[in-house]
This record gives sequence, structure tokens and C-alpha cells, in this order.
Amino acid sequence: MSTVTQTGPAATAGPSPLTERRGFGDRGFQALALIAGLLVLVVLVLIAVSTAQQSVSWFSTSGLNGIFSTHWDPASNRFGAMAFVYGTVISSVIAIIIAVPISIGVSLLLTQVVPGKIARPIVYVIDLLAVVPSVVWGLWGILVLAPWLQGIYGSISSGVNGIPVLDSLFGGPSTDGSSFFTAGIVLAIMVTPIITSLAREVIATVPAIDKEGAYALGATRWEMIRGAVWPHSQGGVVGAVLVGFGRAMGETMAAALVIGASAQVTSHLFYTGYSIPAVIANQFGEAAGTMRSALIGLGLFLFAITIVINLVARGIVERSARRARGA
Repeated sequence: MSTVTQTGPAATAGPSPLTERRGFGDRGFQALALIAGLLVLVVLVLIAVSTAQQSVSWFSTSGLNGIFSTHWDPASNRFGAMAFVYGTVISSVIAIIIAVPISIGVSLLLTQVVPGKIARPIVYVIDLLAVVPSVVWGLWGILVLAPWLQGIYGSISSGVNGIPVLDSLFGGPSTDGSSFFTAGIVLAIMVTPIITSLAREVIATVPAIDKEGAYALGATRWEMIRGAVWPHSQGGVVGAVLVGFGRAMGETMAAALVIGASAQVTSHLFYTGYSIPAVIANQFGEAAGTMRSALIGLGLFLFAITIVINLVARGIVERSARRARGA
């Protein structure tokens, strides 16, 4: 009795129903993910197009020279944007300069130094600080911080009087403590918990074997952080800093309460100023005609600035990733 083995097409096993269903599910998920990604792009394009359309009258009336001027005078129909762009950028830069060293230091402390049972309640407090409403920070800044800083500003101003560079930066304090620097301090307090939380999560993902290998080679704790922890988490920390920077630039109520209301470009950080979110929040309700178009155009400016910052951050993260792969 002989056995015949069939090797033709009929012997080839077809895909099982389970395989077919899995393939359909994968294709459906891929389609949903693609739609979600495209939807984000569509929303961004619609925001840019709608704001550009509603600010056309400002661009056509003022022209490039008028837009890039520092004169903001609704009575004479002059709406220059540079004072608000300057106030937004300088207060955010001050906030990042203050917040980044503190945030990274606290993140390293919680992940590399402090034991878990001690770090856990500190993490809870930091997470709670990240969700405090901005208007609370603004009220605290104008009622408590600004009056307290007024005397300090006066002492610093008199101390640096006559010193070429320092006098141009820290001379001339404001009358009530409201200034670019006060806004930067309040924004730094607001973004520090955000940067700390994100950086802590990134640093916590460093493999333990990398840190143990550094210790096995005789590295100190600082050498281990510099050689094992930082190269692995550098890109994520940069992303956390940029998230905080975007939060500082887009902050409205806190900045509006503590920065003052003077549309000016000056190197004196203790002078009062104005920012894009603050002027939109304060004047949009009563704006009409060209002024309303100008305020919408300011929002478009802020949108463009944040896109540029994100592109720069993306380049920094990719470059650090390439360096890490090369190392």
C-alpha cells in the first residue's frame, strides 16, 4: 500500500480566518492613525489660514514698516507689533534661564540621589504645582512678589549704576515691581514643575545596566550622570525644556498681571513691558476694525514663533540622537 503526497496548489494551506481578521484590524488601525495625524495637520493649516485671513487688513494698512515698528497707538491707527514680540520673547527667555537649571537639578536629585520613599512625596508636590491655575500665580505675583521685588530692584539698580553692561540691563526699576524680570520669575515658577516632571520621566528610563557599568568602571556619581545618564536622556530633556518654553510664551493671565502695560523695546529688564498674549487678553474685547485685525495678527505672530521654536527643537533632538548613535 503506497502513500501519495500531494504537492500542488491544493496542498498549500491558505490563510486562516484568524490571520485575515488580524490583517483587517491592522489595516483599520493604520487608517485611523493616518486620519488622526492628517487631522492634526488640517487643524493647524486651518488655524493659520483663518487667522491670516482675518489679519489681512492690518497687513495691508500698516505694511511691513508699520508692523515691524514699536509704536502701538490705536488712537492714531498705528499698530506696531515688535514691542509685544520683544516682551513675549524676553520674558520667556528669562523664565527658561531660571527654570532649566532648577528643573534638571531636581530631576537628577529625584532619580539619581534621593531614595524612592523620599522622592515619591516630592513628586506628588511637583505634579500638584504643575496644575495650579495661571491666574493664581498671576495674583500672587502682583500682590506679593512684585511689591517685595520693588525694593530689591531699587538696590540692584543703584548698585550697578555706572557699570556699562549691567546698568543697561538692570538699571531703572519700575515703580511698582511690574517688569519684564518679574514676569520672567513668575513664568519660571510656572514652567519649572512641567519641565521637572517631563525631564524626570525621561531620565528615569535610563537602563540600570548603563549606570551599573559606569560604576563598575570606577566612575563617580557625577561621572556616571555625565557619561551614562545625560547622553541617553539629552534629547528628551531638550524636548521638555521646549515644552516649558512654549508654555511660557503662550501664558496669558500671569504675564498680563505682572509684566505691566507699556509697549516698549528696552534693554532694561526692570522696566514694564507688554507681551502678545497679554495685549490680546486685555484689548481684544473692545477691539474693532483694524485694531481687531492687528490683535489677530499678533496671534498669528505667536503661532509662527512657536512653530519655529519647535522646528529648532526638532533639529537639536535629532542632532543629539545622531551623536548618541555615533558614540
